[in-house]
Amino acid sequence: MNRSERDASWELPDGDAVAPPATREVRSEEGIEGVPAISRRSLLAGSVGLTLGSLAVSQEASAQNAGGTVRVAEHGARHANRVGSLSQRLYSLPSVVADDVAHDPSVVPPSIARQEAEIVRVDLETVEKEARLDERASFRFWTFNGTVPGPLVRVRVGDTVEVFLKNREDSWLMHNVDFHAATGPGGGAELTSCAPGEAKAFRFKALNPGLYVYHCAVPPVAMHVANGMYGMILVEPEGGLPPVDREFYVMQGEIYTTEPFGSEGLLNEDYDKLLNERPEYFVLNGHVSALTDHYPMKANVGETVRIFFGNGGPNHVSSFHVIGEIFDRVYLNGSVTKPPQTDVQTVVVPAGGSAIVELKLEVPGRYVLVDHSLSRVERGLAGWLDVEGEEAPDIFEPIAS
Repeated sequence: MNRSERDASWELPDGDAVAPPATREVRSEEGIEGVPAISRRSLLAGSVGLTLGSLAVSQEASAQNAGGTVRVAEHGARHANRVGSLSQRLYSLPSVVADDVAHDPSVVPPSIARQEAEIVRVDLETVEKEARLDERASFRFWTFNGTVPGPLVRVRVGDTVEVFLKNREDSWLMHNVDFHAATGPGGGAELTSCAPGEAKAFRFKALNPGLYVYHCAVPPVAMHVANGMYGMILVEPEGGLPPVDREFYVMQGEIYTTEPFGSEGLLNEDYDKLLNERPEYFVLNGHVSALTDHYPMKANVGETVRIFFGNGGPNHVSSFHVIGEIFDRVYLNGSVTKPPQTDVQTVVVPAGGSAIVELKLEVPGRYVLVDHSLSRVERGLAGWLDVEGEEAPDIFEPIAS
């Protein structure tokens, strides 16, 4: 089968043909002076191999010059290190951000009202794209459906989930998907391993309710995850979740670049920093300012909001906290079959884990989502929940001096 024939239809494991989803254009960078020559073929070889060292050559991008200073790798222009405090981002005013991979946290599938199990189709396309990392830098993200995180999938316990994965033809690497909600070897990773231009599919039955992570599992797995290949699936219990006024979808991630935090230009992923668990950036929903400048969450006084929170990792634990609020209910580890904890200030979420938090909004203002390992704010991690409505002086007010 040639490539055009292969793209024209996909097949389920039982042979039923289906049409593929539409694709979108992405850009690539090749042959850039000052960056180690890693060919498409060598990248593919590193993906299918089981040895993590295959991509370690990426760290040769910088070297000592005669003056003893470090020359940072170039993508046609020198990166200027302009590291500065981002604490002001907690309360600063929004600005427009272009070329964004951020997933809008308000885009959440509706709750499931049906009582019978069904077959649910999930279409995922792996897209590698250069996009904004912050106001000074860009990065080549690896994504599901062009966003970080990938889409939130919502099914009911007992549903049969049919996953169709297509790897864009202009990708540099192999990709696949491992669903933590699936019961079966690799969570579907082996069944969905696709070279560029390929498409594969598998099905699993959602046996256990809860909020689960999915991610790419092609070696080196940590690099695929760090570059943006993670998302979540909610398996609702029988009877669903209690109704709330608004739901949001938020995931924490880490980005490992050769260049220091605050550099300019197109930045390179750094394999040694990844192995040593030393990210330059901590982010919510893809990049610095994704949930502040681009997609601040909005709600009203008197509403109860639910946040589906996940930690893509791949390495660090999150201490999820909303400054100025208390979680009224917390479903620890994304488990929805036990009563939630109540009156919780901070939730610990491991890499590859999740939590569901609910809070009733009683006072207007800006509430800031953080990892309470607060140095990570200085590396880009913050989000806004803007609440409008009447003041509540019986709950919160200044004292005149």
